[in-house]
Amino acid sequence: MVGVIGLGYVGLPLLQAFCNAGFAVVGFDIDPNKIIQLRRGNNYLKHLGDNLVRDMIDTGRFDVTDDFSQLGKADAILVCVPTPLDRDLQPDLSYVEQTAEEIAARLRPGQLVVLESTTYPGTTRQLMLGRFEKCGLACGKDFFLAFSPEREDPGRKNHSTRNIPKLVGGIDEASGHVAAELYRCAIDKVISVRNTEVAESAKLLENIYRAVNIAMVNEMKVLLTAMDIDVWEVIDAAATKPFGFSAFYPGPGLGGHCIPIDPYYLSWKARQVGMTTRFIELAGEVNRAMPDYVVQRTVDALKQRGKPIEGAKVLVLGLAYKPDVDDIRESPSFELIEKLQALGAEVNYNDPHVPSTHRMRHHDLTMTSVKLSPKTLESYDCVLIATNHTAYDWPVIAGHAKLIVDSRGALRHIEGDHDHIVTA
Repeated sequence: MVGVIGLGYVGLPLLQAFCNAGFAVVGFDIDPNKIIQLRRGNNYLKHLGDNLVRDMIDTGRFDVTDDFSQLGKADAILVCVPTPLDRDLQPDLSYVEQTAEEIAARLRPGQLVVLESTTYPGTTRQLMLGRFEKCGLACGKDFFLAFSPEREDPGRKNHSTRNIPKLVGGIDEASGHVAAELYRCAIDKVISVRNTEVAESAKLLENIYRAVNIAMVNEMKVLLTAMDIDVWEVIDAAATKPFGFSAFYPGPGLGGHCIPIDPYYLSWKARQVGMTTRFIELAGEVNRAMPDYVVQRTVDALKQRGKPIEGAKVLVLGLAYKPDVDDIRESPSFELIEKLQALGAEVNYNDPHVPSTHRMRHHDLTMTSVKLSPKTLESYDCVLIATNHTAYDWPVIAGHAKLIVDSRGALRHIEGDHDHIVTA
């Protein structure tokens, strides 16, 4: 039996992959509402399809629970819990530590434990191994411990948990071998690396690569906009080169559980060994400044049209952090809304994938998506495009909004008058 702890954007599709491979699976989560929904056959991650949970239930090999005393029944335990940052951008590993304690209390001979949560190099060895060895069991002989980074990208159609190559690194050779053999039963391609630290570092490199390049193009956006040059046109032109260039695109800020967070795990670890990550931290500064830049562009655009931001009606299009999903984790839209409200604007949002907001770690907007129509668009002083969902009818939006601040380049191919469209 395979057990998965944490039934979110990583854990639930991982549970599905092993269930589809013929394993009996059990999912664990501390959120009782998730357990209730899954037992009813409801999938709260809409991008995975409505039938995902019902199909697993129909196999007779699927169970979910918030009772962690059942951990001993699983032969393999895959840990997919959050690894957020606190308000000071310091790693918060409380979920990993609490989960390790729960597993340690029930660890039995023969079990495999794999951490999938993104974290700094050394976490698996330092935070999990010691807790498990206190049970009197020997790693690599009595139990096995490994790290295998998640590589989920919600909403991507051409990749899934099964066909995304899986990195696996063990605390020791035996642990790495056992973990790799398990994943090969459910994942098309598994790549073994020397140890957990290599696997942990590889995940950070993947995400830091993206964060740094996004910061670079965000800085280019600010510069080129000041020079009255279209950054989107520049990127399209550069992308015609068949080698030596990969296109990254600017936006209103970083979102998702990986890119805004993971680089700081390495920066924090670097300080523990007396080093600094100047390049990574500079990229973080640039990306974190984007919501302020977009808000200022909005303020300036309204002012140029004789409308002060205080009392202005602003409609934010898109609450999700990326197109065509309902994933709002770390979405810059929350910052945009809160910053505009702090300046006195009357702000609403529309998102076809997010009908209402819920309390989050750092935000609690208590808002509901407004209905989008030509009349609605005409009633706002400014429409701010924060997420370029394909469900949006861009010609209608361009044709009925009085003023548009476009932070995604969503309207760059729309024909007609662009005098009321401001890039940000």
